[in-house]
Amino acid sequence: MTESPNPTPGGVDAAALAAVLAGAHRDRRAVPPLTDDHPDLDLATGYVVQQLAQAEAERREPIVGWKLGVTSRAKQQQVGVDSPIYGFLAAGTELDPGEPLHVGEHIQPRGEPEIVFVMGRDLAGASVTATQVLAATESVAVGIEVLDSRYQDYRFKIPDVVADNASAGRYVVGTPVPAAGVDLRLVGVVLEHNGEVVATASGAASLGHPAAAVAWLVRALAAHGQGLKAGQVILSGGLTAAVPLVAGDCLVVSIDRLGSVELACG
Repeated sequence: MTESPNPTPGGVDAAALAAVLAGAHRDRRAVPPLTDDHPDLDLATGYVVQQLAQAEAERREPIVGWKLGVTSRAKQQQVGVDSPIYGFLAAGTELDPGEPLHVGEHIQPRGEPEIVFVMGRDLAGASVTATQVLAATESVAVGIEVLDSRYQDYRFKIPDVVADNASAGRYVVGTPVPAAGVDLRLVGVVLEHNGEVVATASGAASLGHPAAAVAWLVRALAAHGQGLKAGQVILSGGLTAAVPLVAGDCLVVSIDRLGSVELACG
């Protein structure tokens, strides 16, 4: 194995792993988890792999936002971590409201409900709070994230999924509304799949408060000299389990005070 241009604590060739995942994305072909062949792959190295993918995406266009994952305390305990993970949103991955998801363009898409933040101003720093996040937020909206893991059968460890940009696929955002006066902890969330209610939740499912999840993201990005930019969208974490999507499916997410958004699959 040649030495990586991005050295990592375990000597893993991060560029080679990034190339594996880029090829899986390009060819729409699931691959085994990276940890099958690299059992020493750790979280820090997973982020190095992700950052290489981000740099490649930014050679074409600036990224448009960020996404959070593993924001549920129960999920964190289940997978053995004590904090969320994050990924970036590449330009061109947003679906317009009413635009169908072409499932054939993905490997194994799944949809989940999100509370989306639209930033009104830049925000960065190692001690940012949820209150500061809300003050910097222009609006919030109901959203659907389409996950699309590049790993076979969604089988992975946390360093794998971080390297895979937190399973980022596509996303759709409903009509933004002002955040003032909305207690995002308490809003009710309903997920409908093909006309049937399949899950309910509250905004508190994301780290106790979606703004707290975004604040965690800002602090995590600060360690890498990054932050949020005005106009960026932030997917603050899945509020229910994700639903597998096939052609002909329809997913509807409704959140109190924020409205509804629909995703049809073709």
